Amino acid sequence: MAEELKSIPEPPKEVIVRVKRYDPDKNKTWWQEYKIPTYRGMTVLDALLWIKEHLDPTLSMRYSCRMGVCGSCGMLINGVPRLACQTQVGAVATPENPVITVEPLPNFPVVRDLITDFSGFFEKHKSIKPYIIRKDPKEVDEAPREFLMKPEELEEIYQYTLCIMCGLCYAACPVAASDPEYLGPQALTQAYRFIADVRDEGAEERIVVVDTEHGCHRCHFAASCSAVCPKEVDPAAAIQRLRRIVFLRRLGLWKKEKGSPVAGPLEKPLREVKAEYPKHNLLPGVDPEQQAKEPVTIDFREEWLKE
Repeated sequence: MAEELKSIPEPPKEVIVRVKRYDPDKNKTWWQEYKIPTYRGMTVLDALLWIKEHLDPTLSMRYSCRMGVCGSCGMLINGVPRLACQTQVGAVATPENPVITVEPLPNFPVVRDLITDFSGFFEKHKSIKPYIIRKDPKEVDEAPREFLMKPEELEEIYQYTLCIMCGLCYAACPVAASDPEYLGPQALTQAYRFIADVRDEGAEERIVVVDTEHGCHRCHFAASCSAVCPKEVDPAAAIQRLRRIVFLRRLGLWKKEKGSPVAGPLEKPLREVKAEYPKHNLLPGVDPEQQAKEPVTIDFREEWLKE
């Protein structure tokens, strides 16, 4: 990652951030431009926060972790769905063209400015039952140990477990743009991720959901979902694998592998580790173990409260 940052050019000293804004109270959409100073390492999210702090506190956006993990700062930056916290200003603006265009993600209802509504997106994710299903629910709810899994079986699904549900794939999908009921690349990828999981026994329940008019057959394999995925999950490949499973199942040629068993009892009991307080730097007369047993009381004096 460090090498990639080094390869990004120095950003222009000043850039113009052109933001597509929306006021739901007035049902008004307009473009607004802000000229801001930059620095090496500045991200688009940093630029938007600078605007919010110094120029326009009414600008609305959504973000959280600022490190490409939560997926909440997805936006359309210069026409491409990206995470604003991972997009360097120097990568999208040049001295010849120091303009950065920022819009809300397409294929999602806009709430305000750059904030979009993910309710439908999460409902589609929920519809494919994104969790381990066993014929006997007690095996999940009351499992004494983990389910066994071979390294090669984990490798089959690991790539698809990296999804952070940022919605960039859905925003880039041309089918989602024309068919609002289409499940979309994120939900279909997760359907494949659990159907291919040897620990899962709920493949039939998910195939009923994806083998529909608005399911995996609607994919046109534009592969734009994979091109914009910040975690390289490759939804397009997952959908093609899912379609193969559905097709073979219709011909009666696909059979889910037998679910993996729960791990047996431990051969050796777990090693007990007793925590001890460090005693080399304690003040004379201090006993932390005794203090831990005593209740904590805070004595507020009236003069402190007045201050």
